[in-house]
Amino acid sequence: MRKINGKRVVLPLVCVVLGFMIAFSYNLTKEGEGAGAGKDKAWDQEYELRQQLIEQEKQNRELQKELLKKQENVSQIEKDLAQEKQLFFNLSKETEKYRMFLGKVKVKGSGLQVTLEDGTDMDSEANVNNYLVHEQHVFKVVNELYISGAEAVAINGQRLNHDSYIICNGPVITIDGHQHPAPFIISAIGDPDVLGASLDLPGGIKEQLVNENIIFTVEKQKNIIFDPIIGG
Repeated sequence: MRKINGKRVVLPLVCVVLGFMIAFSYNLTKEGEGAGAGKDKAWDQEYELRQQLIEQEKQNRELQKELLKKQENVSQIEKDLAQEKQLFFNLSKETEKYRMFLGKVKVKGSGLQVTLEDGTDMDSEANVNNYLVHEQHVFKVVNELYISGAEAVAINGQRLNHDSYIICNGPVITIDGHQHPAPFIISAIGDPDVLGASLDLPGGIKEQLVNENIIFTVEKQKNIIFDPIIGG
């Protein structure tokens, strides 16, 4: 039997161990590089997602600003429309008021009825003209009623308009070409309490006419109706 050389046995063993160590080290290095690459890729993805999120938040803020601006515009438009609606409503009311004043529309409502009659308590030497109702007496009552808020006025059923005229001719008065004898019944649509109070003031119209020998009576009315003036 030949004697085995120790150097020949150890050298291959060392080579095997060294090869194993090199292979293990290579695999470990490769795995480390793979893990590092995986980490880098995950970090890149996370960074990209964060950038997208930041960009999305920026876009959201811009959209919110735009939305607020549009809401402000809508609010302004609504205010403008409300003002226009109120303006048209006011114009409609003014138009209706002028139509009533011109006698173009039918009106009805509560109001006041004032009757003016010629005086009767006169002596034989008195001037009869001092006891008759004249146009200035009618004018005073009509003007006071309008000033106190009357919407429409009529005399003996004849409705007055913006350019009506009243002329006295002895015991009768002529209104827009139509004659009316006494007594003169002046009807007015409006608040009866306000109209009555204005006529009954101390030193007011009623007191003045009574001092001028005119019989002056007032009566509240619940339902006065004036038809439109035909051809007015």
